[in-house]
Amino acid sequence: MKTKRLFFIDAVRAIAILMMLQGHFIDTLLDPQYRSNNFTAYRIWSYFRGITAPTFFTISGFIFTYLLIKAKQKGELNLRIKKGFIRGFMLMGIGYFLRIPLFEWLKGNFGTYWLTVDVLQCIGLSLIMIILLYIITFKKTFLFSMVLLFLGIFIFLSEPWFRNIEINHLPLAIANYFTLANRSVFTILPWFGYLAFGGFISTIFYRFLEHNTFKKYIIIGFFVLGVFLIQFSTHFLYLLNQLTDIEIFRLSAGYNYLFKRLGDVLILFAIFYLLEDVLKHFLILKIGQKTLSIYVIHFIIIYGSITGFGLNRFIGKTLHPWEAVFGALTFWVVVCVIALNYTKTNQFFYNKILLFVNAVKKKLNID
Repeated sequence: MKTKRLFFIDAVRAIAILMMLQGHFIDTLLDPQYRSNNFTAYRIWSYFRGITAPTFFTISGFIFTYLLIKAKQKGELNLRIKKGFIRGFMLMGIGYFLRIPLFEWLKGNFGTYWLTVDVLQCIGLSLIMIILLYIITFKKTFLFSMVLLFLGIFIFLSEPWFRNIEINHLPLAIANYFTLANRSVFTILPWFGYLAFGGFISTIFYRFLEHNTFKKYIIIGFFVLGVFLIQFSTHFLYLLNQLTDIEIFRLSAGYNYLFKRLGDVLILFAIFYLLEDVLKHFLILKIGQKTLSIYVIHFIIIYGSITGFGLNRFIGKTLHPWEAVFGALTFWVVVCVIALNYTKTNQFFYNKILLFVNAVKKKLNID
């Protein structure tokens, strides 16, 4: 049976990374006097910026899980698991590396800021967790699918329990994955929930993609469920609290951003899947395949990773709105040109690391 390629995945991944680029640029450099919801443009920008991280995490879980379960069908599961572990640890390593203050280290000032957890560490650990869950569920797709769905719902519902958690009894490097108290940007809870939902959605595609009516029904499903989560999930949680008297439903409804943002992601998925034929542009697909390179390059330019000399230092929060808009567009072009023309694909680096690991194992005679 010929496998259908999901072009919309690369398109969603491309738009997510572009949204991240402009979001970080404007957030880092826009003059504070314009950061007010009294400005309609800022309010709209802020809303859509809030969709970026949920989209990026969800699509990461979707892609990784889909390739994992497809590998079993192709008889390449062990290789995919090995590559998955390497990918997870590599993302975590790059995440830490980007925050190393090299010149400060050369002076003997090490500090702990480089131990803060950001998007790459969180996604890297999440990918490792998905592999472990797949192994624990005996590599049974249906059971694995249900576990991912349950975990996603449970993590989102229980967010109030760990929202402001402080952990003092664990080493800082571990605690930073669970608390924002030490300046971490993302924590494994609740953000693993989005990868779990992405993984669950991928199992639906895996099972029904070849059906002739699947695309129509999944697009309708994305739209309906997305609208429900955005408009009615808060009321539904309050209703569950009234019916069951379970306190966590009320607490979750009181600050219900996770389910609403998941609704935004589903609407985005529906739009991009609906327009998939239009989005099969070489440039869009190429950007979607270079997300890691784009992330690293943008981090270095904006935040001065390693050197400490970035736009945040040279420009600071001084730009007027139109300067920020044109600057963000220019930033898009510069980063994408560098990534598309001067860096290899993400898969190239994964394969090189895999070859290195295999060479080391062979040298050590490890089976």
